[in-house]
Amino acid sequence: MIIEAEWIRQKVDEINSQGYTLLDGFLSEDKLAIVKEKLNELLGNFQGRNDFEGTQTERIYTLVARDLIFQEIAEDPRILALCDEFLHPNYLLTASQGICISPGESPQPFHADDTFYTIPRPRPMVSLSTIVAVDAFTATNGGTQVVPGSHLWSDDQIADSYRGQSAELDMGTESPLQKQSVTVEMSAGSCVVFAGTLLHRGGANNGTSIRRAFSNQYCQPWARTQENFFLAIPTSMARDMSVKIQELLGYSIYPPFMGQLSASHPKKALEVGFKPPVLEA
Repeated sequence: MIIEAEWIRQKVDEINSQGYTLLDGFLSEDKLAIVKEKLNELLGNFQGRNDFEGTQTERIYTLVARDLIFQEIAEDPRILALCDEFLHPNYLLTASQGICISPGESPQPFHADDTFYTIPRPRPMVSLSTIVAVDAFTATNGGTQVVPGSHLWSDDQIADSYRGQSAELDMGTESPLQKQSVTVEMSAGSCVVFAGTLLHRGGANNGTSIRRAFSNQYCQPWARTQENFFLAIPTSMARDMSVKIQELLGYSIYPPFMGQLSASHPKKALEVGFKPPVLEA
């Protein structure tokens, strides 16, 4: 796949200015059909435990290791081209999950995906997020809501916005954040890419059918990842993945030596018969 420089510039400009950009028709019809089939097979095992995960929402963690199709999408050249623009070389996959919002689900609290990196705002993003619509996103079925421009806000602006959000939740009123937000309405197979500093949330599902999606998030190579893929994905499985996916999972180095394995490259751990140096006689 050839990614044209003009396309990259347009998408980068949109992320820089409004905090997000849309990739219409991101998945082909064939890939979308496979994704739907695989997600349907995987759903039914993990119900959300709180308002953030969603008590009427099912989630599938470590999605990248569930099927080859999700690995192919995680290393899609268009997404990686955007990661190349915003993140340092050897950036990592920090989260990969499927999300199914059922009818009756309430809206998530507004949040930014890289809030837990406690670096004063305003600041550059530490992560870049993607959400792919498996079902069409609408204002009725829980389509993602974003606050354009909020990726540029300071810590004080963020704190003020959260106070308004609390009033919305406690009193059932429309907060300033809600007034500023827009629903990302997109067709099944389309993708929204946004800065980890952008305020957003999963919307309420007031419809009659589920809203399926999946999210891959990428972070700076020096940042701790949300999901610990080293523990979640056996080396025997990681060994058969593409070189790029291996690098995204952390089998890579951030110069000069962050991520090293006892002074060796971490890919050494994928070699058949590898024995950790601490176990060597």
